Amino acid sequence: MTDDELDAVFGALADPTRRAILGRLAHGDASVNELTSMFAMSQPAVSRHLRVLERAGLVSRTQQGTMRLSHLEAAPLKEATDWIADYRAYWEDSFARLDALLAEADAIDSEPPCATS
Repeated sequence: MTDDELDAVFGALADPTRRAILGRLAHGDASVNELTSMFAMSQPAVSRHLRVLERAGLVSRTQQGTMRLSHLEAAPLKEATDWIADYRAYWEDSFARLDALLAEADAIDSEPPCATS
């Protein structure tokens, strides 16, 4: 996935309406009218959100009779998740080092004071 494609995916995911649309499409294809009924917004506004999702590769649209159905394309989500996973490993390693440092500091704090003569 190129940087531009990754930017488009994360840009599309930045909006809660678009995330809700993807959540709905995870359960099956839907028409614009079905998606519009989920929100307090107009059909053209939902269509604009769908275009953003389509440009990001997260949604494809097909004609079925007189209806135009939107379909979730999950592959870009997987690629974005893989990108995030690399950073998750970094943070897990960082937290493990911090835990070890804190345990060491705790052990030092719990040692009895040295006797002086």
